Amino acid sequence: MFTGLIEEVGEIESVRATATGRDVTVRAPGIAAAAQIGDSIAVSGTCLTVVTLGSGTFACHAGAETVSRTTAGDWERGQRVNLEQALQAGARLGGHVVQGHVDCVGVCTGRTPVGETTEFSFDLPDDQALYVAEKGSVAVDGVSLTVTRITGSTFSVAIIPHTLAHTTLADMAPGARVNIEVDILAKYVRRAMGLESQGITEEFLRQHGF
Repeated sequence: MFTGLIEEVGEIESVRATATGRDVTVRAPGIAAAAQIGDSIAVSGTCLTVVTLGSGTFACHAGAETVSRTTAGDWERGQRVNLEQALQAGARLGGHVVQGHVDCVGVCTGRTPVGETTEFSFDLPDDQALYVAEKGSVAVDGVSLTVTRITGSTFSVAIIPHTLAHTTLADMAPGARVNIEVDILAKYVRRAMGLESQGITEEFLRQHGF
């Protein structure tokens, strides 16, 4: 489990396609010094397992499922990635509960300076937009963010200068593909209410007192 608070921005040192996915080596002196083989590290929001360690680097394998459902298939040498180690028991949860299980790939549709902040907008599939709510939490490339506005399948966030300077959001431009993880609590609520199978109907609302 993670919090969506980025510890270090690393750089992809190498990527190699394999029969079962992609082997990825990341240069990140801080994370690599603290990591052990078998540790979970969120790489731009994707939970990966450390398989080898080098001098200032760690390597992971992204399986075929991960490659197909995240931006891991787009990663290339020299690309910057957001990094976070798994949350330790008893540590402060400064962001929100992030699993590192990417729900979908979204697209950045806008970047606009607004005073001291920068507003980003992202489009995501309709079935995932149902889990995003104004003032709720969402993880974009592993960064815990608060939704400021949502219209249809597009949501916006306001990024403060510190977050912009210490994550890969600084590099982001409209058209960029991003890993999106919606709030796990929203998914459980939706399932508990039976919305996954029946959707919201007049009969459903009547049964629940509306």
